[in-house]
Amino acid sequence: MSGSNAEGADEATRTGFDAWIDALDAGEGYYLESPCGHGSLPPRRVCPECGSTDLTERPLPETGTVETFTVVSVPTPTFAEDAPYVTAIASFGPIRLTGVLRGVEPDDDVIDLGLDVTVGVERRETDDERMVVFRPA
Repeated sequence: MSGSNAEGADEATRTGFDAWIDALDAGEGYYLESPCGHGSLPPRRVCPECGSTDLTERPLPETGTVETFTVVSVPTPTFAEDAPYVTAIASFGPIRLTGVLRGVEPDDDVIDLGLDVTVGVERRETDDERMVVFRPA
């Protein structure tokens, strides 16, 4: 892939992500669903499971469930001022999202698998960039 094509693909991905996080920030989060019921996140043009190009926007469920998490004590520079923090993967219907779990202390024993969470958009302490955030429901 030539440099200009790679840059174009990166820009398209970034634009799709920005539109998705804007919608999530506005309380209008969504995912893409194939006719087979597979869910994925934009930017997608093809279902990664069945290959269908007939993808429909569906509203993101209001709550999800924490499937796994890790406490990050030694962060990358992007999250230097946010540490320690909890990164979690939560299931929201047919999709999984990765985000930072806030509203719990990283050393709390109350972070249980199966914890119900809501999803939103907040800012990183380190660089004020937007990120996906979960909070206990």
